Amino acid sequence: MKKIGVFTSGGDAPGMNACIRAIVRAAVYHGIEVYGIHRGYKGMIKGEIYKMDSHTVSNIIQKGGTILRSARSKDFVTPEGRKQAYEQLQKHGIEGLVCIGGDGTFTGANIFYEEFGIPIVGAPGTIDNDLYGTDYTIGYDTAVNTALDAIDKIRDTADSHDRVFFIEVMGRDSGYIAIPCAIGGGAEIVMIPEAETSIENVVDALRTGWNRSKTSFIVIVAEGDEAGNASQVAAKVQEELPHMDARVTILGHVQRGGAPTAADRMLASQLGIACVEGLLKGEKCVMAGIINGELVYTPFIETITKDKLINPHYLNMVNILSV
Repeated sequence: MKKIGVFTSGGDAPGMNACIRAIVRAAVYHGIEVYGIHRGYKGMIKGEIYKMDSHTVSNIIQKGGTILRSARSKDFVTPEGRKQAYEQLQKHGIEGLVCIGGDGTFTGANIFYEEFGIPIVGAPGTIDNDLYGTDYTIGYDTAVNTALDAIDKIRDTADSHDRVFFIEVMGRDSGYIAIPCAIGGGAEIVMIPEAETSIENVVDALRTGWNRSKTSFIVIVAEGDEAGNASQVAAKVQEELPHMDARVTILGHVQRGGAPTAADRMLASQLGIACVEGLLKGEKCVMAGIINGELVYTPFIETITKDKLINPHYLNMVNILSV
């Protein structure tokens, strides 16, 4: 293999640039030409492909976002669009791909490999940490610390004004951000998609705390909780507990940005090298990940279809620590 391409797709995550840097420099180290593909599958179709070298990725390890940009592509969903993407890769002589992204990225990569046989190895880049086949995804640690910093600040205001804050964190299908934020932020309640927490449960917990002379509360709500988002939950609770001063804070996309933590830089660098060396060893249609400190390659089909479960012990920790 003499030429490979690298692209980022889906939502950006802190550490993507560190991963791009590792991929490019690992390729150079092994004597492989490496090409950056701008704007993911959309750029692949349009031929937004350029050669990269060590200098191209200088001074980016500390930067959030992705220098390769990211975009959604309706055309790549079609066979015609994927054929155009393949033809663009052929023009540049690209023989293998490294993709950095989440389940949507890997779903597209899996189909692309089945149709055209180009070896693809993926690096898990998503703040949600919801991909099967790795203990942690690139960007997760930074996102949690960003959210936790905000929660600590909101706690000061909650205590000062005797308020209940419903804080919404990202996690449409996963509570992996919400759980450590709840434990580390001293929240009284956490609501995640993986575990049902009814409005009645929330009301009972807040009322119990209030009766124990507790006057401020933090409720962490993952955006995909079955009871609704933070605003909806707060409105329902306020109806039952009108004497409480309830406020809502939606942390939103602030969780995706910012300089990656040391942990994310280390993980991204390790996985970037693993992707390139995986291609050289003949890996294809797999995601590189770290499980129990060991490098593993998991087929895309498993990564995108198997659930990554949350340890119920963490939920119990929230209950114990909120007493």
